[in-house]
Amino acid sequence: MRELGINKCIIPTAGSAGVALAAYCARASVHCIVVMPAHTPDIFKKECELYQAEVVLVDGLISDCAKKVNEINASQSYFDISTLKEPYRLEGKKTMGYEIAEQMNWMLPDAIVYPAGGGTGLIAIWKSFQEMIRMGWISGSLPKMIAVQAQNCAPVYAAYNDPINWKNSFHPKPSIANGLVVPDPFGMDLIQKVIYESGGDVEVVSDQAIMGGIKDVAKAEGILLSPEGSATWKALATLVEKNAIKRSDTLLLLNTGSGDKDPEMLSML
Repeated sequence: MRELGINKCIIPTAGSAGVALAAYCARASVHCIVVMPAHTPDIFKKECELYQAEVVLVDGLISDCAKKVNEINASQSYFDISTLKEPYRLEGKKTMGYEIAEQMNWMLPDAIVYPAGGGTGLIAIWKSFQEMIRMGWISGSLPKMIAVQAQNCAPVYAAYNDPINWKNSFHPKPSIANGLVVPDPFGMDLIQKVIYESGGDVEVVSDQAIMGGIKDVAKAEGILLSPEGSATWKALATLVEKNAIKRSDTLLLLNTGSGDKDPEMLSML
């Protein structure tokens, strides 16, 4: 940002992206405003403040935070780091696709199950696969890209099943999986394009099932999943039942955080 002459930036966030931006801005001496829902776990708010970011709390969801960002930034004096409104986050997340290919010896899995909020990761991984095909690094069939959402806020699921009228009956609510609560993803068309091109699918998981998945994996594997990661795990049974994936498939599930980032959630387990 400093290289481009940016000295002030602003972001709406459900938590993690705001913390990451605040940390980078602290290092670069860039003024940062982080706008997040008031119900966001306190640890995210405290960490942003520790990095000297200005934290603005909004009663509502991340879509309401986006409106607040537009209000604060009416004069366009801040660089807006909102999802897909700048090119760099997509390029950064694209490295996940390259790492997946390299770590699997350039033989991609049959399906990738991804917890999709804003959907940048899903779009970026698919973009990386297209690039690797053009460079001759990989060949053969590409994975089905499967998006998993929280039942309380599943716009990608709603749009997948009713592309024209999904907004008419869509009523988002908060979820224990804060990162999945994005009521109207800016990249919705790109998300749907990836799902259709890959022959993928979309599944939803309840908060109760997400909590159960965190406990199951912690007990069996000694891994404390984030709620978003747990959603991918709990979606598997339904995906098998509806024949979206087969038991013989090679699968990759993405866990996009750690459960220890939310002590309040842990106390509920």
